[in-house]
Amino acid sequence: MRILWAPWRISYVTKANSLAKECIFCRALNGSDEEHFVVYRSSHSIAMLNLYPYNNAHTMVAPKRHVPSLELLRDEELLDLFKTVCLVIEALRREYKPHGFNIGINIGHVAGAGIESHIHVHVVPRWSGDTNFMPIVAGTKVLPEDLRSTWNRIRKALADLTHR
Repeated sequence: MRILWAPWRISYVTKANSLAKECIFCRALNGSDEEHFVVYRSSHSIAMLNLYPYNNAHTMVAPKRHVPSLELLRDEELLDLFKTVCLVIEALRREYKPHGFNIGINIGHVAGAGIESHIHVHVVPRWSGDTNFMPIVAGTKVLPEDLRSTWNRIRKALADLTHR
């Protein structure tokens, strides 16, 4: 058996049962940006890093209002949500220079929604070569940057964009 050390996961493992009952987006809205890796807040939306990212800088954008599906959002919330998605894309382009993006919304458990009760948009930057032999041969994904560094970089890029 190969052992992969991931000491940062202990906080998740020890809190998993209590955290599973709470919405991560609502908890982040009421908490500190640093603790919840929130990179941006707009009038109707919040953008935060995915703690278990598919790729570096994997960001999630959610409306502040707790709703399970897009059609339940008011026009101003929907517009703000997608303006925030566009702002995150622009910040990631400037800071990380990805070759492309996967942008996705999963509505409902069968569609792959890990958090069904609060709609959110995944913004995943992609690079040529970000899929290599490690996932195929070792069943392991390598993320070359820690979340705190990613959080600092994206927050700065977003602040630069919104204060031009």
